[in-house]
Amino acid sequence: MKKLITPVILAGGTGTRLWPISRDSMPKQFLPLTGERSTFQQALARVSDATLFAPPIVMTSDAFRFFARRQAQEIGLEPTVVLEPLRRDSAPAIAAAATIARARDPAAIVLTLAADHVIFDLELFRAACVAGRDAADEGRIVTFGIRPSAPKTGYGYIRPGAALGHAGVHAVAAYVEKPDEATAVRYVAEGYLWNSGNFLFRADVLLDELARYAPEVAQAADAAVAQATTDLGFTRLDAEAFARAPQISIDYALMEHTDRAAVVEGRFRWSDIGNWAAILEVAERDGAGNAAHGPAVMLDARDCLIHADEVLTAVVGAKDMMVVASRDAVLVAPRERAEAVKDLVATLKKAARPEATDHRRVYRPWGHYESVDSGERFQVKRIVVAPGGVLSLQKHLHRAEHWVVVRGTAEVTVGDVKNILHENESAYIPIGAIHRLANPGRIPLELIEVQTGSYFGEDDIIRLEDVYERSS
Repeated sequence: MKKLITPVILAGGTGTRLWPISRDSMPKQFLPLTGERSTFQQALARVSDATLFAPPIVMTSDAFRFFARRQAQEIGLEPTVVLEPLRRDSAPAIAAAATIARARDPAAIVLTLAADHVIFDLELFRAACVAGRDAADEGRIVTFGIRPSAPKTGYGYIRPGAALGHAGVHAVAAYVEKPDEATAVRYVAEGYLWNSGNFLFRADVLLDELARYAPEVAQAADAAVAQATTDLGFTRLDAEAFARAPQISIDYALMEHTDRAAVVEGRFRWSDIGNWAAILEVAERDGAGNAAHGPAVMLDARDCLIHADEVLTAVVGAKDMMVVASRDAVLVAPRERAEAVKDLVATLKKAARPEATDHRRVYRPWGHYESVDSGERFQVKRIVVAPGGVLSLQKHLHRAEHWVVVRGTAEVTVGDVKNILHENESAYIPIGAIHRLANPGRIPLELIEVQTGSYFGEDDIIRLEDVYERSS
């Protein structure tokens, strides 16, 4: 019986080039940018075949741990979720995941997938995994190469070398990072493949190669896993040990140096959806080449993208334009300037604009909330609590709160009194009262919260007890 492949989903990135929809507080991999499911959920579903794949490992940050778990549960999966204490790029993350996989099985075969990529043609993807598995089991570090559709400068390139005796698998003759335009044209003509950034390898082989070419990465990952703790079902890597790893990608740390690199051509359609122009390339278009998401209207437009987040967005007489409208920010840019969005976000951060990093909708372990209106002595919020979600037992020193249930069932505790509220029922929480909100039902709880008082900052939450182990 063939060995199962252990998938590792790398879900710790930020995706600033897809601003204003993707932001630091909720990045692109957890958003439904190319369908009903997020790309993170798509990646998990891609490796859910139990005849080929073992249960997955998810590498993400502390900020997204509950969101990652909830999105996995929504599609019926329970992965091992590993928390990176700080961003160190792909090499330390992959090294830590490989160390965990090796502890489970000394000869484990690992597949690393970026959570923010899209892959079509599922059977062709699985065929590529099967093709690369034997080469990986024999000690090769296999990358998935994609036949270029154009001489793009945003991707790394691979030149396939000698065949390795496994169908479609070749040694890597050259492994190069992003070229200039003239070089990219030459690479395409010479049969180079795009580097998709997804890898298949035996865990012990990768770690041995990292110890040879990037020992600081290997040592830091080993120590971070050895000293890891379990926190509410999450595996939390040791922060001090992980911080000793340099911030470096697996391409620079290892793939450009190792003599074990191999490539299998993935005949599936693939995109890293790195910017809005890439979103347009994979989107369903109309007869004029336009793609629209959300409430969008186009008149005399050609080859345009509109992504509207609940805001009616209309475009007239435009060509090759990208219009992205969120609830608190709008982006308008020509398709050819898609990469410049990253620079725009940097400019916004320098100006300390909160829209650069934060959404109006704020996600919490129990659900989310968003501001509806505010004035000198009031603030109105819409709060959604997921089934089973429980807010902390808390009090406020500067504000009172009124809650009105508009959907679902609320369990409201005020002082020593606990009540069940249904639609159109309400509760009042005086200043200083100890209180808690929970959703005991099977559907999301939605309510409107009206705060009145002199100060409404989140730092006026004094947590007395919290199932998610957050401090005040």
